[in-house]
Amino acid sequence: MFGYIHANTKELTQENKITYHAYYCGLCQQLKQISGKKGQMLLNYDMTFLIILLSGLYELENAHHTLTCVRHPGAKQNVWINEATYYAADMNILLSYHNAQDDWRDEHVVSKHVLVKALYPDYIKIAEKYPRQCKALEHYIEQLAEAERQKEKNIDLVAGLTGEMLAELFDWRQDEWSDELRCFGFYMGKFIYLMDAYEDCEKDRKNKQYNILSHIYGDEEYEIYCRQLLTSMMAECAKSFERLPILQHADILRNVLYSGVWTRYEYKLLKQQKKDLKKKKAQASQRTKDLKKQTKKGKKDSGKSL
Repeated sequence: MFGYIHANTKELTQENKITYHAYYCGLCQQLKQISGKKGQMLLNYDMTFLIILLSGLYELENAHHTLTCVRHPGAKQNVWINEATYYAADMNILLSYHNAQDDWRDEHVVSKHVLVKALYPDYIKIAEKYPRQCKALEHYIEQLAEAERQKEKNIDLVAGLTGEMLAELFDWRQDEWSDELRCFGFYMGKFIYLMDAYEDCEKDRKNKQYNILSHIYGDEEYEIYCRQLLTSMMAECAKSFERLPILQHADILRNVLYSGVWTRYEYKLLKQQKKDLKKKKAQASQRTKDLKKQTKKGKKDSGKSL
């Protein structure tokens, strides 16, 4: 579920890179505060995006400080923390707990089972603080598991489950911005689910695991259909964003929505193109070898007949 909503840092200004990284470091420190080093292992850019979105919308005041990071010992790192950081870190724990639980259930990865047990005490504390969000997450897990058991083929229905869950998480304060934030989160959730399905479809088919795109994989228009589907989801996210009165960090948020979210998609396409090219070269080489064999055999047969 994680790893799709991040900035294209190559296209950020130096000032925006510093801002983006400062919020990321702030999330890291808050995760450490909640769950120690295991919390820092859950750090991701998806929740950093949520922090920047909510910080921009509500124009939150940041607490600033610097620290020396083990991963970057050469220079002190800027750390920005505000109310949205606390909220996003808590949501990060909730999502990571269920994500690890899902991986353990589907693939029986022992490390994920260990993580579930380690996060459980923190999960219970956060669930008490945010019962609405926790209930939405648990409902989502149940509904998604049922859809997988039924091998549901309705793409809109299944992707919509992730959308409904993320809509609940985006609706932080349940105020005048709720409707737009929920709309934003809904289409963002659908995009994440579909991007994940698109990225894993070939692997899931080989492993005979459920994937909402499996029944159309291999169709002539598969790639075009997936691109249009993902584009339409992100277009709705962009519409919601542009309707929100966000000035602070708007350039970073637009970078994520219009460029960053597509980096993994473009990488997969490039990887597939290289794979196809390698396959074509191998086939061409084999045809050349076969032709040489046939030519050699033809000469031998011609010699025998003489």
